[in-house]
Amino acid sequence: MALPFFYKEDIASGLNSVVMDEDTSKHIVQVLRMKNGEQLHLTDGKGKIFLCEIINDQRKKCEVTILKTSDIPYPTSNVCIAISPIKNNNRFEWFLEKATEIGVQQIIPVICERTEKTTFKSERLNNILVSAMLQSQQAWLPVLQAPIPFRKVIDDCDHQQKFIAHCAEDAKRALTDVNNPSLLSKIILVGPEGDFTDAEIEYASAQHFIAVALGNTRLRTETAGIVAATLLCNP
Repeated sequence: MALPFFYKEDIASGLNSVVMDEDTSKHIVQVLRMKNGEQLHLTDGKGKIFLCEIINDQRKKCEVTILKTSDIPYPTSNVCIAISPIKNNNRFEWFLEKATEIGVQQIIPVICERTEKTTFKSERLNNILVSAMLQSQQAWLPVLQAPIPFRKVIDDCDHQQKFIAHCAEDAKRALTDVNNPSLLSKIILVGPEGDFTDAEIEYASAQHFIAVALGNTRLRTETAGIVAATLLCNP
């Protein structure tokens, strides 16, 4: 049976022991009923996994000693999903959870002309990313950027492959046909519920973003994000 998996931000190099925060301590001691001498895994979300043993099973300040440290390589592909926030918080949170499980490395909430929601609770969303990382037993926590205007995302982009998924009748190619597995740094733009405007599509195309289709049906924003993540992370 796999050991329980927990997150602890900024575990300093060379530490022999770690004291967990109160919420994690309660989960370890009260919920899982773990005792001194039992083992668990910790990750810092930055590529390290620590095999630990409980040495002080206090329910508010559980302390563990580090037995072994493993370095997990950064994912081979660096996939960024730049997606418009949507009005329904639950649907956007679902997207964040599933994108993390799939292996997306960066998520940019992109503010488009038709975006209806431009703010969110970053702490709650980051907690969702952490939970999804732990659920999927990963050691790299995706980076969730603050909301960025559409044109700034375009102008600052330095990815090797750049895609924009839209619903306009313009000529588009299937993402599976143009995705080059040998190019490891990729970004795809996914628009709001009203889609990108013609001007936004033209601006992205002028900056060498490739217009792509994600299938034969019209998808919700969050579904399009998941389809794109799946195709790019698992070519």
